[in-house]
Amino acid sequence: MAAAAPPPPPTAAPVTLPESDPSGNTLFTRIRLATVDDVPHIHKLIHEMAVFERLTHLFEATSESLANTLFPQNPPPPFTSFTVFLLELSYMPFPPAPQNENFTPILKSIHLDLPIEDPEREMFRSKAIDVNVLGNDVIVGGFVLFFPNYSSFLAKPGFYIEDIFVRECYRRKGLGKILLSAVVLQAAKMGYGRVEWVVLDWNVNAIKFYEQMGAQILPEWRICRLTGDALQAYAHINI
Repeated sequence: MAAAAPPPPPTAAPVTLPESDPSGNTLFTRIRLATVDDVPHIHKLIHEMAVFERLTHLFEATSESLANTLFPQNPPPPFTSFTVFLLELSYMPFPPAPQNENFTPILKSIHLDLPIEDPEREMFRSKAIDVNVLGNDVIVGGFVLFFPNYSSFLAKPGFYIEDIFVRECYRRKGLGKILLSAVVLQAAKMGYGRVEWVVLDWNVNAIKFYEQMGAQILPEWRICRLTGDALQAYAHINI
């Protein structure tokens, strides 16, 4: 009788790898067009930006002057004059953005290893009309202010970014890139030729970030500015 076949080797116990279960939170973001109701937050953001840039001695804006200039009566269509995108943040998903002929809000989400402690949370609660849908959990985290300019070399309009700012506790999370990308996307949609802005020469982190995204830093160009008393004096020179 033939010998019995040897028993099969024992099957190795299946190796179970631990599931990826990162502790942390998902932060939902929304970029939307600002309205006159957002002016108090915009004013606070600009002041915080002046503190960061060490330029508070030049800060003269008030909520009233911002409302009058950014959101005048009978305002022009968005993107044809001064435009502000507001960055809103929530730990609850934003409702689907309705289609809009001017601008459909941009929704994104990012993963955080740890929740963010926001010491100014109450001060920056959003005034968006749909905030109650999210349980009043929407916080303003930053903004970007831009307006059209023109390149005669390209024979195309573009956008100039006057201000882009993310509040300190929300930095280094990719939120500045989301804000900047929203302006770039709008410029591309409109067939514009370029987007420009300036950066302070001591802000090394910002310069590295802009270079990594492909922006050219133009050292041969310098800003020339007439303002304040010098502006008034030159305006009254007899021509």
